Amino acid sequence: MNFRDDGDRRKPLAIFSQSSLTDIVLLLLIFFLLTSSFVSNFGIKVNVPKAETGDPKVSQQLVVTVTKDKQFYVSGNLVAQGMLASAIRDEYQKNPNRTLVLRADKDARVDDAVQVMNIAQALNLKIVMATERATR
Repeated sequence: MNFRDDGDRRKPLAIFSQSSLTDIVLLLLIFFLLTSSFVSNFGIKVNVPKAETGDPKVSQQLVVTVTKDKQFYVSGNLVAQGMLASAIRDEYQKNPNRTLVLRADKDARVDDAVQVMNIAQALNLKIVMATERATR
């Protein structure tokens, strides 16, 4: 029961449907956009102390990070302790209306955090201590 003529050979499909491929790409795009919002913005690992209250957003920030290993970061750049004052001053001069956000590790020495606070006070900067909201 052959209903086809011999001259009626099947030809390969010339049109490729991209709708399923488009769906997969769109789903992957949505997945990566959603999961990227869960990634922390700071690449320097610091355990900041917890506080019951706090201001979660600061519009203009000059972030100074102090690690427990006595390393100082100004706006994400590693700075030697002797060059800390000049690095903070240089960042401050780029935008004088900034608030200094001090992200000190809870295991860091208090003396290191006080050193950053003294530099900020000498430059008449507003100082904010970064904390995480404590869970009850």
